[in-house]
Amino acid sequence: MTQELAQKTCVPCSGGVPALDVVTATQLLRQVPAWRIAEAEPARLARRFVFPDFVAAMAFVNRVADLAEAEGHHPDLTIRYNQVDVEVWTHAIQGLTESDFILAAKIDTLPV
Repeated sequence: MTQELAQKTCVPCSGGVPALDVVTATQLLRQVPAWRIAEAEPARLARRFVFPDFVAAMAFVNRVADLAEAEGHHPDLTIRYNQVDVEVWTHAIQGLTESDFILAAKIDTLPV
């Protein structure tokens, strides 16, 4: 299922569209099961990646950065020594869109 989302391309959002409703977001979440919808406002997808060391974590961050730039959709990244927390949401609408799930699925395809 993740492959279906990973084959799509993120669509830039400049606002003016509604965030996904809970039912749709829950359905899409099933396609990226390692992610969760964070208990925060606005809603966002979240996942923690753990690595053997700082160098491996930074290499992953750089792969995410390259992917995000290619997709034109940029996650929030928090780095703690060997952990990288990734949060994906559409800032322009303060909520979740299909593009957030697409980016999550694409991140899941990166080597960890």
